[in-house]
Amino acid sequence: YPGAPIVYYPVSFGALPCANFYSKRCHVENSGALILHDFCTTFNHCNGWPLFGAFSVCVDDHRGSLLTWCDLSPRVFQTWMYISVPLVLYVGERMLRALRSNAHPVQILKVLLLPGSVLTIKMSKPYGFRYRSGQYIFLQCPIISPFEWHPFSITSAPGDDYLTVHIRTNGDWTQELKRIFVENYFPPHLNRRTSFSELGAAEPRTSPPPKLLVDGPYGAPAQDFRNYDVLLLVGLGIGATPFISILKDLLNNIKLADELMDLAMETTQTSRSDDSANSFSVSTASSNRKRSYRTSRAHFYWVTREPMSFEWFKGVMDEVAEMDKKGVIELHNYLTSVYEERDARTTLLSMVQALNHAKHGVDIVSGTRVRTHFARPNWKEVFTKIAAKQPNSTVGVFYCGAPTLAIELKNLSHEMSHKTSTRFHFHKEYF
Repeated sequence: YPGAPIVYYPVSFGALPCANFYSKRCHVENSGALILHDFCTTFNHCNGWPLFGAFSVCVDDHRGSLLTWCDLSPRVFQTWMYISVPLVLYVGERMLRALRSNAHPVQILKVLLLPGSVLTIKMSKPYGFRYRSGQYIFLQCPIISPFEWHPFSITSAPGDDYLTVHIRTNGDWTQELKRIFVENYFPPHLNRRTSFSELGAAEPRTSPPPKLLVDGPYGAPAQDFRNYDVLLLVGLGIGATPFISILKDLLNNIKLADELMDLAMETTQTSRSDDSANSFSVSTASSNRKRSYRTSRAHFYWVTREPMSFEWFKGVMDEVAEMDKKGVIELHNYLTSVYEERDARTTLLSMVQALNHAKHGVDIVSGTRVRTHFARPNWKEVFTKIAAKQPNSTVGVFYCGAPTLAIELKNLSHEMSHKTSTRFHFHKEYF
């Protein structure tokens, strides 16, 4: 801008007399100060607490910056020529989101309050809504804010006739959503695991559940899991949510394979003519399924500090342990808040855990059929075992969680791909 370097703008802007502030020349020459001030404010609100603790502060500040740019662009030479196209794209995207969300209305079918401040919402699946495991959607609750959209991974399988999301109350929007359900649709004294649908029959409610708008689905790295022979899924805490949909999809594939096998067994007991026709259709269906489903084995590692977190997906783990007779899916739960199993301080707990799991088939820590390990996994050992069991295979390593572990998994994927015949391809997603 002519007149003075940009470093002088904040000083000159603060020294301007009120009489000259509204003059056109003063407004033009000091527009850089307004833009710089707006940029600094927006930058500060996009880091730390405002972004993760009070998301609405960050969103409102971005919307306020749009008003500043719109107010300055007609006055500052040809600035409008540079910001008009991005502004039109932004407005168009918002209008498209509004149209898509209203075109896919959903109805809340069930709500669960789980330990660890996790809210599970089961919704009706809109007509024509197609998605792949690992993808996510945006949710909006107009009662809380008609402008805020928040992303959540889909935890239901594509073959299900409903949509489910697991929401951890970690910010102002999620806490307000939980408060609405707790105060209006649940009794004052809650159990550790409470269902909204079950309470609806026992205690009628006059007000309907809050309206939710859905936009999506949107792509994520985990959606390409079908392109690999073997899967290594690593989730930290709530970062396990994208992989639950993948596990359900794999489980549905196992069920379908069992049904095709049963159908093939039944056809052998019929006449030869019917048997040949039916066996041909069964073999065709199974071969088509194999062509579209490359994955033959999956290893799921869930690492968390809170033992109550294992209740989030207890039903999925028990179902996998019951239905997966061939060992296609391996589940590994790790509790990092306890010392490792070889430590003397956890010897007694490990012995009791092993005896109870061998006798009753239930883990005393997680309450599931999957045994819980203590401390952190030895990732070098995990990669080595997979490479030894699956030589000449392509392994998709999918990680979702904090950025701290991503570097180690990426380096191990690169190292083991060069040292062994197994190829590891690393994909990450930060929560």
